[in-house]
Amino acid sequence: ENGVIGTPQTVLTLPSSSPRHDDLKEMLDSNKDSLKLEAMKRIVAMIARGKNASDLFPAVVKNVACKNIEVKKLVYVYLVRYAEEQQDLALLSISTFQRGLKDPNQLIRASALRVLSSIRVTIIVPIMMLAIKEAASDMSPYVRKTAAHAIPKLYSLDPEQKDCLIEVIEKLLADKTTLVAGSVVMAFEEVCPERIDLIHKNYRKLCNLLIDVEEWGQVVIINMLTRYARTQFLNPNMNEGGGEKAFYEEKEKKKTEATAIVKRKPYVMDPDHRLLLRNTKPLLQSRNAAVVMAVAQLYFHLAPKAEVGVIAKALVRLMRSHSEVQYVVLQNVATMSIKRRGMFEPYLKSFYIRSTDPTQIKVLKLEVLTNLANETNISTILREFQTYIKSNDKDFVAATIQAIGRCATNIGEVRDTCLNGLVQLLSNRDELVVAESVVVIKKLLQMQPEQHSDIIKHMAKLTDNIQVPMARASILWLIGEYCEHVPKIAPDVLRKMAKTFTNEEDIVKLQIINLAAKLYLTNSKQTKLLTQYVLNLAKYDQNYDIRDRARFIRQLIVPTDKSGALSKYAKKLFLALKPAPVLESPFKDRDHFQLGSLSHLLNAKAGGYQVLPDWPEAAPDPSVRNVEVKESVRAVETVTARDRGEPSSGEEVKKSEKKSKPRIGSSESESEEDEDSESESSESEEEESEEESEEETKKKKKVGNERLENTHTTDIHTHSERPSVQVFDTICKPAWLYMQFLLNPPLPVSVPQTIVPSGNLKTYELLHRITGEGLSVEYCFSRQPFSPDPHMVAVKIQFTNSATSEAKSLHVEDAKLQSGMRIKEFPEIEVLPAGETVSVVMGIDFCDSTQAANFQLCTHTRKFFVSIQPPVGELMMPIFMTENEFKKEQGQLMGMNEITEKLTLEEKCQGEHAVVQRVTTAANLSRVPPVPPPPFPIHRFAGKTVTSGSLVLVSVVTKEDGAAQLTVNCEKMVIGTMLVKDILQALTQ
Repeated sequence: ENGVIGTPQTVLTLPSSSPRHDDLKEMLDSNKDSLKLEAMKRIVAMIARGKNASDLFPAVVKNVACKNIEVKKLVYVYLVRYAEEQQDLALLSISTFQRGLKDPNQLIRASALRVLSSIRVTIIVPIMMLAIKEAASDMSPYVRKTAAHAIPKLYSLDPEQKDCLIEVIEKLLADKTTLVAGSVVMAFEEVCPERIDLIHKNYRKLCNLLIDVEEWGQVVIINMLTRYARTQFLNPNMNEGGGEKAFYEEKEKKKTEATAIVKRKPYVMDPDHRLLLRNTKPLLQSRNAAVVMAVAQLYFHLAPKAEVGVIAKALVRLMRSHSEVQYVVLQNVATMSIKRRGMFEPYLKSFYIRSTDPTQIKVLKLEVLTNLANETNISTILREFQTYIKSNDKDFVAATIQAIGRCATNIGEVRDTCLNGLVQLLSNRDELVVAESVVVIKKLLQMQPEQHSDIIKHMAKLTDNIQVPMARASILWLIGEYCEHVPKIAPDVLRKMAKTFTNEEDIVKLQIINLAAKLYLTNSKQTKLLTQYVLNLAKYDQNYDIRDRARFIRQLIVPTDKSGALSKYAKKLFLALKPAPVLESPFKDRDHFQLGSLSHLLNAKAGGYQVLPDWPEAAPDPSVRNVEVKESVRAVETVTARDRGEPSSGEEVKKSEKKSKPRIGSSESESEEDEDSESESSESEEEESEEESEEETKKKKKVGNERLENTHTTDIHTHSERPSVQVFDTICKPAWLYMQFLLNPPLPVSVPQTIVPSGNLKTYELLHRITGEGLSVEYCFSRQPFSPDPHMVAVKIQFTNSATSEAKSLHVEDAKLQSGMRIKEFPEIEVLPAGETVSVVMGIDFCDSTQAANFQLCTHTRKFFVSIQPPVGELMMPIFMTENEFKKEQGQLMGMNEITEKLTLEEKCQGEHAVVQRVTTAANLSRVPPVPPPPFPIHRFAGKTVTSGSLVLVSVVTKEDGAAQLTVNCEKMVIGTMLVKDILQALTQ
């Protein structure tokens, strides 16, 4: 009764998890926000402590529509954690998440997108894609940052979305806020690290923003810019001839390097290369170790030899941090100290080992000390090593002995000193110390064996005491290899080893067989019987390697009638001169991995690692990083002047360019001397004549040709080439909006064009005449059935030849389409005379999606990459339907297939005719004939998608004071969501 676990009373009184959760569920179902908030706080606290709260998912997800902001934030925190586990329940609330994307609060919009991207179900990929595109254009930088975080999630879920995601990344890369920069570069690294062309225009901006980006973003951007710089700039140390002598450098290379240096041109650093080094240098003082390490690797891989030294002090400072940070830093310092030994020499004492250091830190510090050893400081370092040998850490002592051996190998002056010191260690009481010393002495003796026969004799005496297999094997190998220097001792050692042969380890047995063979060949009188005895023992050994070795050696050294031709050369085979081993650092070749990366730490290529490119032989064109701000300013000012009805002569345009120049020069490249001189010369050239300005336009067209070819639909950069382009006559929008478009070409945008087809059909530009070298191409969706295939959308294309020569063989090639999409090319246009216009119709099956159809538009001389992306309203065709049929079908498309939005109509849009005209302009639908209208009429529209024939029903209910409600019912949720957005925009503009 008093708490015995086995009694029924006690079992009933023990608290279980379910009542607690029932209590939380009741609080979540309450009408009071305070109770809901308290429940959510307790649930989030449970998650933070690692407890499972997944069974509360249904109760929590109901509150996602709660009006209390604090509750809603915590609900989204919960959903991000469990949306992937409870996918089915999360899918039921997807419409709520979509509404959250339009919430006035930026935190809610961002949280909704985060939850949506956490649902790992391929069926909602189109919804996620649409949400990311919308968030990328959000006014809040926090939401745009969240959109950048969602891009890699969507890419891992559906890699086929790569092309669309690259467009979003390109848009976000042009973002000027520091909050977005790091996140979008991370998305770039995950999705399309090979698309280096996306960085060109944003390179200087990223360099200038770097100091203000958050620490996580700084690391990502610096690592990306390191690889970018290795592809775009020349090696600043190209004329150095390898700089200071590397630790293991071969001397033969020096003469060839010297002759190559003479032939090279003097190196001049690119201003953009200098900009990167200058803007990253202050970050060496960052409190974040990862940022300091990123800058250090950037300087190591990119900076001139004379400037790399600045990173040494910062890296030494990091060694006062936690042991985990020390480990990573020392790994990188060990690699750097092989090629850049001089920069760490002033900080030699910083690498002395403390007794409190973990073993792995001690070993790395030993590595650095060994790399820094030279004739000047070797005595100091060896005194340190003598102290370290007394340590109780056996692994550390073994590493110290190996370090002494490496110092002896690389610095000839101290070789004898080190060898004598190691021989003294042979009398150490610790067997591991003796064994490691034997292994190292063996390697050192190979360099000058004839001078050290006494040491070999001394080591032969140790075979009775040393039991470590590797040490015993090393001694036997030494005696066998140099048996001629110890002719009296070697046979006796073989005699002792023959006695214990059966009890030895395999590695020792193999060396006993080798010793017997060598002695048989050099001193067969004394060792013939011993050798046969050893070979007979080996013949019946359990290890087949030993049996095979014995059989092989017997046939080779003991001559018989059956002996082969090789037995004549047995002496040359066994007693050939062997090269002395080179004791190398394990970090010698690690610098081919980018420093600071996981691959460098593991010395193996890790998943997701981007290879550090080699320096280019010739410098790529630096003009790709130039941003054409001057042309953009001119275009904007032309637009605003024309809209106001003011005259805009060529002189005014030139004046505006001159005014804008100094400001642009200072922001772009921080007033380099070369650029100042360029801007002065360009100013004087512009004032001369119109002919020169035309030549300048041609040059700019040539430089940006690749970018223009790859840009699809309306790239407004092309409009800004001349102020006389007619498109600006019809556009009237704020100047700041045009600046945004001009500096940051967005996703395909539709703008009114110079030709206007009948009705309300919009015309889009496919190829600008400057890009097309006189050939301009425009297209519109004709909204007529495409007779060859009713499941295709008819696209009317108009070619205009503004060039002086005729265009020939106009046709379509190399269509790159998403899965399921099809294209029906128009018949080839054989000749289009100069000044003529011709129209054709082609069919495209967009597969009920707004994915772009990419293809090449070809003439007899050129190929242009173009793209047609349909608005969602052009993916459908009108159908006739009565009001009763409309209501019946609408009743079957409820729930997730229905999307409702409230809006306010402006005065000019409140009339029946205006509503109908705007809806039918936005979407290819037909109006359902109304019955005698109620006081506030309901406008209904019906259609079906061209490919699958899915019904699309739209109704606009108008109320008093201009209030209205838009409802879209569609079997395809994605099309419904996008259509609501387009119609909403059409009715509220």
